[in-house]
Amino acid sequence: MSSVNRGLKAVALLEATKGLITVLVIFELHKLAGDNIQQVVEALIAHLHFNPANHLVQEVVSKAGEITAGNIQLVMFGASLYALIRFVEAYGLWHSLVWTEWFALLSGAIYLPFELYELFHKPNLLTAAVLLINLVVVGFMLRVIKHKAD
Repeated sequence: MSSVNRGLKAVALLEATKGLITVLVIFELHKLAGDNIQQVVEALIAHLHFNPANHLVQEVVSKAGEITAGNIQLVMFGASLYALIRFVEAYGLWHSLVWTEWFALLSGAIYLPFELYELFHKPNLLTAAVLLINLVVVGFMLRVIKHKAD
């Protein structure tokens, strides 16, 4: 297997993992849809030993009370669409479909300005790692596409 095929399969696994994580989030959102979100947040805050008198904590609890089942269903719909896109992209990359190579390049590149902004305004290790992984994927996909054009 060539290094390009191994690279495409690695990117496909990354995209499938993002899709799988999204599906897991959807299941958790589905479980929350029947619960009182404000009570769930209050229990989480107590479990984490946050100060319930803190202004920010009170704001989070207050906003959680405004979340409706309809809001959660809308988020679940969007997350389902995102997961489907990730799985289709993973399938296409795994099978070396040219259009998914372009899609992977563009869908990765579109996040770069936002990731750079986040890194400069709220620098942390996770943001830097996500940016680095995305740069590697975008660079690799650009190399694959240029190589096929030659």
